[in-house]
Amino acid sequence: MTDIATPAATLRRTQIAGFLAVAMAATVGGALAFQYIGGYIPCKLCYEQRLPYYIGAPLMLVACLASLMRAPAWAVRGLLAIGGLLMVYGLYLGVFHSGVEWGWWPGPTDCTTVGVSVDTGGNGVLDALNEFVPPSCDKAALRILGLSLAGWQAIAALILGAVAFKGAFGKD
Repeated sequence: MTDIATPAATLRRTQIAGFLAVAMAATVGGALAFQYIGGYIPCKLCYEQRLPYYIGAPLMLVACLASLMRAPAWAVRGLLAIGGLLMVYGLYLGVFHSGVEWGWWPGPTDCTTVGVSVDTGGNGVLDALNEFVPPSCDKAALRILGLSLAGWQAIAALILGAVAFKGAFGKD
């Protein structure tokens, strides 16, 4: 690898980093839409699955800007590789959560402990407990084409990780 990238390679890495920034933001944005618009309350593992995207989207934006500003090729490649590693972690989290949902292995013991505020509607907390059931990690709230949201997140992480690693380690 050379430290000076060709204009075509710089453009390719800029496009890849920009795509990853938008795709990662859209993925976590979709999860937030299911939560705030669809009313699906996330479990503990759902929240954990968002972390690679919360870190990765801004990092890929930095990689895109670094590439546009003609930063050294090794720096942009390094940022893309970190993005790929974040997606590998996201893939692990998605597969683990899916396995918990399918009953292949147990989930965390504290899976129903999430930081969701409960609206008591002016009543006491005990009255709200009769209506509010915290989500459990072992039950998929929604399945689309047979896959839970955790399964779809795993697929997204696999694809985005492959794209990031292709940008980091592909030939110039």
